[in-house]
Amino acid sequence: MAVAMASAANYGVYFTTSTTNKYKFPIFELKNRSWPAAFLSSPPSILEKRRARLSSSMVGIIPRATPSATSVENDDTDTVPTPKVIIDLDSDPDATVVEITFGDRLGALMDTMNALKNLGLNVVKANVYLDSSGKHNKFSITKATTGRKVDDPELLEAIRLTIINNLLEYHPESSSQLAMGATFGVEPPKEKVDVDIATHIRVDDDGPNRSLLYLETVDRPGLLVDLVKTITDVNITVESGEFDTEGLLAKAKFHVSYKGRAISRPMQQVLANSLRYFLRRPTTEEASF
Repeated sequence: MAVAMASAANYGVYFTTSTTNKYKFPIFELKNRSWPAAFLSSPPSILEKRRARLSSSMVGIIPRATPSATSVENDDTDTVPTPKVIIDLDSDPDATVVEITFGDRLGALMDTMNALKNLGLNVVKANVYLDSSGKHNKFSITKATTGRKVDDPELLEAIRLTIINNLLEYHPESSSQLAMGATFGVEPPKEKVDVDIATHIRVDDDGPNRSLLYLETVDRPGLLVDLVKTITDVNITVESGEFDTEGLLAKAKFHVSYKGRAISRPMQQVLANSLRYFLRRPTTEEASF
């Protein structure tokens, strides 16, 4: 049974252009600042007063990856597997579980673990297992300052983008397989997915006190934060969940409730309509207003 999370994250993700950075690209700058958590058991109206968004308009927040000297060499005739990054807040009550899969091409991912530590996180457990889909690297991570699991959407999205950027850097062949490859990679995806066709939303009952929201759509930077923002804008609470990046697509599973109860049929329709409108509307830069 999922545990509702009510702790506020102590990290903010800022995007600045350093004058000492010879490449003049925006970089992550983490500051110790309190952000309101969006995965809450209390009414979400409080958190909306001071929300800072990592929105889709913030493209270019991570430098475009270039092939590294330590990149794994692969024959061009090889079939490139579909990269997968899973962020799981359900399976472990004490830690956020991250799973990364890219066929059998991944090593120990020491660079990824170091990058996560640079975000103010501790990797408390790591293991690897093999199955028919390839090699799965799993990390259990907590916030270094509190020892608690990560539940802040902005920090979760920073974790996701950091992992994907490392994947693009050390495995540049993954660029054409990831939606993020168009923004951060060396080669954009050859296939372009229509968001109207790719978007699927379903809400099921999950007991008397909460519902289960399933969502699949085209991936892009900032999507996790924007989804949580859209859900809480209609006064629905996100208690916990799982967010998967699978190639060009993003797949989310959120435990949600309305005033401590499962979402009624009319509210389910309101939620689905709000998400469809948000995901399918034309993208407009906030700075243009």
